[in-house]
Amino acid sequence: MGDWLNAQNIIAVLTALLGLVVSIGTIWYERRVPHRRRIGYRVQMDTPIGDDNRNQGQVSVRLGRFNDMFDATLVLLRIENDGAESIAGTDYTGRDVHGLTAAFTDRVVEGVAVTQSDAEHLMDHFAPAGGMRFDGNTIYLPRVPLNHGQHYKLLVLLTGGGVGSGIRVTGGIRDGVVEPNRSITVDDKPPLFSRPARLITFLLSLFLVTLAGIILMPRDLPPPIGCASGELALTGSTAFAPVVREAAKRYESNCPGTKITMDAHGSEKGVRTLAELGSESKNGPPALVAFSDGRKPDGYPQLQEEPVAVSAYALVVHDQLPIKTLTIDEIRKIYHGDFLNWKELNGPDLPILLISRDASSGTRDLFRRHILDGISEPAFTSLDCKNKNSPQDKVIRCELDSTEAVLKTVAALPGAIGYSELQAATAFPGLHTLRIDSQAPSAKPVGNSSYPFVEIEYAYTYGPSPAGSLTSSFLNYLMRGSGQDVMGAFGQLPCYSPEGFSKCQK
Repeated sequence: MGDWLNAQNIIAVLTALLGLVVSIGTIWYERRVPHRRRIGYRVQMDTPIGDDNRNQGQVSVRLGRFNDMFDATLVLLRIENDGAESIAGTDYTGRDVHGLTAAFTDRVVEGVAVTQSDAEHLMDHFAPAGGMRFDGNTIYLPRVPLNHGQHYKLLVLLTGGGVGSGIRVTGGIRDGVVEPNRSITVDDKPPLFSRPARLITFLLSLFLVTLAGIILMPRDLPPPIGCASGELALTGSTAFAPVVREAAKRYESNCPGTKITMDAHGSEKGVRTLAELGSESKNGPPALVAFSDGRKPDGYPQLQEEPVAVSAYALVVHDQLPIKTLTIDEIRKIYHGDFLNWKELNGPDLPILLISRDASSGTRDLFRRHILDGISEPAFTSLDCKNKNSPQDKVIRCELDSTEAVLKTVAALPGAIGYSELQAATAFPGLHTLRIDSQAPSAKPVGNSSYPFVEIEYAYTYGPSPAGSLTSSFLNYLMRGSGQDVMGAFGQLPCYSPEGFSKCQK
């Protein structure tokens, strides 16, 4: 009871009670307060029926012997008692025998018929003795008594002016008015209450029910629009894995009933796994997304590609190494084996230890393409990243299976050099990044082509992801939704941001 009795709930209850009182008051007012007499009218049809070629695109009807009425129009006019009181014949205040007049601006009345009345006895009032006639652009209507809600309709044949010309019904009603009817009144039974009363009553009642539901019947809220449920597996790039894990965590928090797992073993291996599972699946595409640093290798035509973000990468060295910058040429000579000791580059007397990724790594492949000019790294020569496997080996180079393993090893071995996704490198202690040709590897160069070590991250699915599936929903969240904030926090440039869109169109 104490948890329920708080200021917020008290205010909500009082507001709900106020809404209920206003609703009841509105209904009482509508039922008890007298309203004046009112005749309303509205045009239910105004259409051309002649052969005028100027009305191209509209349906025309030939009128037989009246086919020379090229500018003929038909108007259906509804006249109704939409007030609260009945109208007797003596309530019309005009001096003449007729009660109302209907005038059609710029048109001439050629004929008129009463097409519908909801009371058969009313038809007797439309005889000539009742004042029913037409002359020029005007129809003179009899003093027709109308109970509350009763109506009649006039079908009028006109010539002269075009469709949409002014139509006005006038006349005097004792303690009442004749006005255009703007209400949404059905043909057979007018509503009990006026439109403002219905609207106020509906809104306040809805407000009452909503507040009662919040306070008295708490329940789990439905997931936001765009959420999907089920399980989804993510694989591929270890460099992009921290971004994807954080986005998956937020998606699961926003969309109950989902389970998303990330198992990163490298871009190439992730793409290969996706292709294999997709070809073996008998129940449609697997719920699996593979992320790759750069485009997938050739030979997987079934895979659907989506550019996700532009990532910056960096060379990293042990913190005790005073080297801060290298040229592209110096980097290539290091990985070609021309430089074996840091003293050859004005550094300390330490052997150069090459800490590389394994062959399934997308980061390794983009390092080869962007920095080494397409030349592969030296052969694998060390198991412990410190000593050669054989005295005949020229360089010391080991291979590791993840970005985290590369950073951990570089930070532990003086003389070590490796490469990594930028955000992961800058957040790791015990090492520092290198400038390349004096260009600092920071978030700013991501959109600047002068920094060479950048690449697009791609997401791959086996064929198009089914509409409404968790795969489709999560990718949309990552690329176009809140996942963009996650990528920005990790130093990525989202492809569907204004700055990243042109960069991703390769």
